[in-house]
Amino acid sequence: MQIGTRWAVGGEPPQAVPVAMRAAIDDEERTLAEIGAETGSWRWTLTFLEGRPVVELDDGTTIRLDGDDVLVTREP
Repeated sequence: MQIGTRWAVGGEPPQAVPVAMRAAIDDEERTLAEIGAETGSWRWTLTFLEGRPVVELDDGTTIRLDGDDVLVTREP
């Protein structure tokens, strides 16, 4: 695994984050805002697993690419 970078919820994702994943990040952040989650100290972490980008939020939500599909996994 290669470490990428971290950025704050609501901030601009790094250039290395694919467009399709950016849309999923925006959707997740919109949902968190709608439910009133306190995300002021939360960060996204971009890493690369086997050369593919993986984005994980501090609450355990994970966004990854599977071919052309974007998979979002949320911790219960």
